[in-house]
Amino acid sequence: MNFLVTGGAGFIGSNLCERLLRSGHAVWAFDEMNDFYDPKFKRRNLAEIQALGLPFQFVQGTITDRAALDQLFASVKFDQIIHLAARAGVRPSLIDPVLYQRVNVEGTVNVLEAARHAGVKKITIASTSSVYGLNSKVPFSESDPIFSAISPYAASKLCCEALGHVYHHIYGMDVVMLRFFTVYGRRQRPDLAIYKFAKLITAGMPIPVFGDGSTARDYTYVGDIIDGIEACTQKAFGYEIFNLGESQVVKLSYLIELLENALGKKAIIDRQPMQPGDVPLTFADISKARARLGYNPHTKIEQGIPLFVDWFKQTAF
Repeated sequence: MNFLVTGGAGFIGSNLCERLLRSGHAVWAFDEMNDFYDPKFKRRNLAEIQALGLPFQFVQGTITDRAALDQLFASVKFDQIIHLAARAGVRPSLIDPVLYQRVNVEGTVNVLEAARHAGVKKITIASTSSVYGLNSKVPFSESDPIFSAISPYAASKLCCEALGHVYHHIYGMDVVMLRFFTVYGRRQRPDLAIYKFAKLITAGMPIPVFGDGSTARDYTYVGDIIDGIEACTQKAFGYEIFNLGESQVVKLSYLIELLENALGKKAIIDRQPMQPGDVPLTFADISKARARLGYNPHTKIEQGIPLFVDWFKQTAF
């Protein structure tokens, strides 16, 4: 099949492109290559994929440019779209909420419209665990009411979920929304905590810890996330939302301990107050994904952090 992966040069996107290629598909990656973080990371990702010698094409462009999307869809007949491109992150969204709504919401409408006019019926779209906001019930289930978003990023992704339902209901498109829970691993973005912590610990510099270290996340290894995305491409779902997490809760203090052990160096802790928009806990109920997707995450944090550190040591700029 011909797959379009928006955000295909990024962390999750590049891992997904590689998986799809190795599964025998042709892949087009569409990515803006913006300066949210140093584009050299994405250029390295692309070089590694291109070195595979498999049917892969990279197209630089932004999802806010409808004409660029229309041109791409006019030149290639896509079978499926996996839409990962977005402005990511809670804290940056507090600084520029307008940008987050424009890219994430308007950009998603553009992708859906381009797909609709080109007759592409199946699209898988990245959402986020941030949509659960201050959810008092744990673990977080897809059936939980989600009216307590606490960041512009989360709000923009809630809009995308609603848009996905509209395009399924009105136009009969097959739409899956995937709520990712704190993804880490090979090709991790340098702005994410695990990468930043590893770099600072290695350099002997203090790491900023917001709060007392008791905040907890459902850290999910990127290979398990890719398994879940790939499962969504195998059959039709109509419209569905799935949590993709590891379904394990890891305290920040324990994460730092694992990084220290894997790096062989103690961290210098710089205590700072909790940040606006941060949630104290994320924890995925993945029973629906297990039942409907055959999703079965297997990389626990104790194995995943050493895998990340091995990659980090080999590739850190």
